[in-house]
Amino acid sequence: YFALGVLLGNIMGASHDFTLRGVHAHLNLLGWASLFLFGLWYRVMPAAASTKLAKTHFWLHNIALPIQMTALAVVFKGNTAVEPVVGAASAVIGVGVLCFAINVWKHTGPTNA
Repeated sequence: YFALGVLLGNIMGASHDFTLRGVHAHLNLLGWASLFLFGLWYRVMPAAASTKLAKTHFWLHNIALPIQMTALAVVFKGNTAVEPVVGAASAVIGVGVLCFAINVWKHTGPTNA
């Protein structure tokens, strides 16, 4: 995701067409930064990494993000008919992040302090 985000940024800079700046930002934030931070946390908490919540989070995020980015690019290029796809993919990513948050709570919450 980082390489794709940087590549898109370079293409936009070279062409002076920044229509897809939202896709660029989301690739870097949801694709690179967020997943990197999730991975760091799982590295520190290996017991949490092997849970069903972790696997669900990983797959929901990595299936929905490319769909969301593709649909978002199509919307930014003028086809608003795919906005529901962006919304649905965003919701799936949100459910994945909720899985992560529950996993964090279960492994670091008050009962684990």
